[in-house]
Amino acid sequence: MKEKIKKVVNKILNTRIFVIIICTMLFIKTIYFYKNTISISEPIEFITILGTLTFLTTIMCFLMVFPNKVRIKITLIIGLMISILLWADDIYYTYSSNILSVAQITNLQYTEQITTAIPSLIRCSQIIYFVDFILIFILYGIKILKTDKQKRCTKNQKFVNLLISIVGIAIFCFIGYDYIQRGTQISYNKNEQIKKSTIYGYHISDILNLISISQRAVYDEYSEMIIDYNILKEQYRQNYSEIEYDFQGILENKNILILQLESVQEFVTHKTINGKEITPNLNKFLNENIEFTNMHMQSYSSTADSEYTFVTSTYPMENGMSFSKYFLNTYDNIFEMFNNKDYYTSYMHGNVASFWNRGNVYSRMNIDDIVFIDKFEDQSEIISEFLSDELFYKQAVEKIKQQEETPFMTFLVSSSSHTGFDLPGIINKYDKVNIDVGKYKDTFFGNYLEAINYADYAFGILIDELKQAGLYENLSILVFGDHNGLSMYEEQLQEFLKESNPELTDIDLKLNYTRVLCGMKIPGMDKHLKIDKVINKLDLKPTFAFLCNLEDGFSLGTNVFESKDFICLNNERIISEDYYFDGNWYYIKNGEEVDLNNIEQEEKEKLDKYYNYMKKELDISFSVNINDLLK
Repeated sequence: MKEKIKKVVNKILNTRIFVIIICTMLFIKTIYFYKNTISISEPIEFITILGTLTFLTTIMCFLMVFPNKVRIKITLIIGLMISILLWADDIYYTYSSNILSVAQITNLQYTEQITTAIPSLIRCSQIIYFVDFILIFILYGIKILKTDKQKRCTKNQKFVNLLISIVGIAIFCFIGYDYIQRGTQISYNKNEQIKKSTIYGYHISDILNLISISQRAVYDEYSEMIIDYNILKEQYRQNYSEIEYDFQGILENKNILILQLESVQEFVTHKTINGKEITPNLNKFLNENIEFTNMHMQSYSSTADSEYTFVTSTYPMENGMSFSKYFLNTYDNIFEMFNNKDYYTSYMHGNVASFWNRGNVYSRMNIDDIVFIDKFEDQSEIISEFLSDELFYKQAVEKIKQQEETPFMTFLVSSSSHTGFDLPGIINKYDKVNIDVGKYKDTFFGNYLEAINYADYAFGILIDELKQAGLYENLSILVFGDHNGLSMYEEQLQEFLKESNPELTDIDLKLNYTRVLCGMKIPGMDKHLKIDKVINKLDLKPTFAFLCNLEDGFSLGTNVFESKDFICLNNERIISEDYYFDGNWYYIKNGEEVDLNNIEQEEKEKLDKYYNYMKKELDISFSVNINDLLK
């Protein structure tokens, strides 16, 4: 029986059936990938399935024409490479709701820091990507599989090979090439790219797009771009310039402290677990000042992208690429805006200058003082290569006290609640983490809540230090989260969110993913103000121009105290008070898709206007980045 099975298995290996089996497995893996990523909350589109079959059939035809030994080796190599690519895309999508791009090769220098999150993203079910190869290598190892000696090709076999080659080429030319073209036509929304061109068409078109990236820019010259920019800003002034809160100039010549908090999403605020607040100090700050409940990140999950968006009021390129690849560009940045009004400006971060290329990025901006970890004397508590928030804040306040020039604008970037969330290196952890996460203990979600609770503890230290230094009373403070800390469909997150919202929809999850904490203290304002309108990081630079009577310059955002009622994300998403756009329009209230044929004409025109504004903003920002139009 054993010999019979061995004979059958080897016959399969040494015929074209082996190629068919491997390609069938690749199809199953690809469908599994779609179900875990772009189609996690909706059916896989037929066009995506058809395209996937097209690419894999083309690969199958290509592999079948090789002689036996060569065919087996190349089939294994290509099959394994595609499996690894699908697995990597799956991991990365879980991490950032985004797909890997070849352009991110510029981020390889940060591999060690980035890969610390991988263990928490691996799931047992992902074994499907490699189960066939594990079985094959085991069978080879115990010598059940054996490659037959190469036989000379007969005329019939040559004819069959020619026929297979023609079929493969024809399929690719008539169908596959069209899928690649679809991928190159869509600029910003990768989910839509993959749906229309498949994961394989996306990766091919991604390489082609990188080669011709400058040709994809809508504007080649500043003079062309600035005309449409001015038209866009004028339209915003005409439609959304009503001031809802009269704070113009209220912070003129006041000291400004801006704090970016690592991975702090909005959903943790005002929430308790086992009877204790997760963020008691941040809750107190929000309750005493201005609370923005609807601040959204710009869709890419890197701290550098958040900094970039805040500093320049333009959209970031890929994950961290604005800092790693386009750092030589000239930007109309927030530090320059404050410097032009004789503010003393500083930037502080508790990591090395080389991480996300910050040293090169900020040295090109007109900043009076740039401080990285090497300038902090007390490094006795390091959390995942970063100075702990507690030590960072204490020493940052000391440095602010020593600044003789006023007014000042200081930008602090925290880091302790970084992905991984297990707070390695913290001294006396549970003297500083004072919540009991209960059933979530030692899970990724539980670690996240503990890390956020520690970040809140450190924030309380910062406030106390500022008060003791006599800086707090007359200081304006803006605090915001940089990006999400959890994946969109984290099961325990959904369970936690349903405790306060049993009717949780897919749109709720998408909004929760990009929504981050945001609050602002205005000196002398002694009442709590809660603002629910949608805003994003692009809006902060023009908001400070409004509050401090500064010249804003080039900004794609708008003042948050004006009446603009929608925002855009850099993956072609739109969020308004009532609607969410993600390839289709959805009602935020119930998560249902909008039937555009069954709504008022005025409402339809409003949605069209939102979409056109979004496309214009993204085209301008992309061109500014690619062609360095502000130099």
